[in-house]
Amino acid sequence: MSSKIKFFKEAVKNIKTLGTVAPSSRFLSKRMLREINFSKADVLVELGPGNGAITKYILERLSPKATLICFEINDNFYRQLQDLKHPQLIVLKASAENIIEELKKLHIYKVNYIISSLPLTIIPDEVSDEILDRSFEILAKNGSFIQFQYSLSYFKKLKKVFKESISLEFEPLNIPPAFIYRCKKVE
Repeated sequence: MSSKIKFFKEAVKNIKTLGTVAPSSRFLSKRMLREINFSKADVLVELGPGNGAITKYILERLSPKATLICFEINDNFYRQLQDLKHPQLIVLKASAENIIEELKKLHIYKVNYIISSLPLTIIPDEVSDEILDRSFEILAKNGSFIQFQYSLSYFKKLKKVFKESISLEFEPLNIPPAFIYRCKKVE
């Protein structure tokens, strides 16, 4: 069974937590990752990777010394990610709001990039606030938080955390079309 059909079946069962019925397109994946300096990144974190559409593009670009840590709470997607069996990939069945605690267990205290596909607009405010605050805290200085959403409704919330260091892009070649928020930790 194709990965798109598997994703669709899982999305129909879990629409309230996935927020979409189609995996990210290659166009969205490439646009989200295009400003990442893979040669200098040691630790990248992916929040809500789903079936690994973006994960696979990250793994293709990782430098040999880098690690990708994925946070996925959906059982089926967690298993699909584990099946990738990549030596630089760590898949955690944990909520993104526990990012700091989970990374400390791995002796990781700062990350260079966080790539998020979390459907923040449907996550309860107190949980999404916690995810954003903790993501900001664990980012290294000049680290980036890259998030896509299907609307502009989250701009104010991201601006509250990342202040003026946010840029916005649009990717029409995705179902549905997506906005990409690029947030930098400048202290």
